[in-house]
Amino acid sequence: MGTSTADKGTYVLLIGTNEGQIRQMEFDLHESGYHAIVASGAKAGLALATESTPALVVVDRLLGGESGLALCQTLRSEGIKVPIILLMAKDSLEDRIACLECGADDYFLKPYRADAFLKVVQLYLQTTPGETENLRFGDLTLDLENRHALRGDRLIELTMKEFELLKYLMEHPREVLPREQILENVWGYDFVGESNVIEVYVRYLRLKIDGEDDKRLIQTVRGVGYVLRES
Repeated sequence: MGTSTADKGTYVLLIGTNEGQIRQMEFDLHESGYHAIVASGAKAGLALATESTPALVVVDRLLGGESGLALCQTLRSEGIKVPIILLMAKDSLEDRIACLECGADDYFLKPYRADAFLKVVQLYLQTTPGETENLRFGDLTLDLENRHALRGDRLIELTMKEFELLKYLMEHPREVLPREQILENVWGYDFVGESNVIEVYVRYLRLKIDGEDDKRLIQTVRGVGYVLRES
């Protein structure tokens, strides 16, 4: 499978070695009005991602003899900040943690289903009016334009999903938010899997925003959900 030549327009970069699956995804994206480009492996995918910035990167976790997780880490280390979706075969807690640790924003479970995949793509590529105001809670500030957070003077880089989750919590301070409500408003589609995916994201969000001397701001309400409060 060859590699297409990227142009300067907005496109979805598909990185995989399963030619039948990746070409079907490319076809479905084109049919839905998206511009898609295919890279057959980690090296080709990294080159395309750094040559011209894609709007979204989709990476198969299994890349022949290469690791999709390692590629995600490399993309982030190279300064690629666009959303990354991993194609994964399993939906265990360990897989979700691996997804977050490598820098991916989300994952999509195999076997490939066009309608479900296109819903995820639409979620990440939907355009929203530019936001310039910041959200603040205590010493935590969320920069809506640059999509990062500040805890005091400490800069906190966030993945897209971490940003959306923190934004939703900061839009509803001191309000107990049920897990189902968070899933519906942050993920925005019929999420395949158990709601404990939220626990995984909250865990990593806490690791980023809570320093050694900081108060824990995201509180767990056992059996219900989460609340942003200072005590």
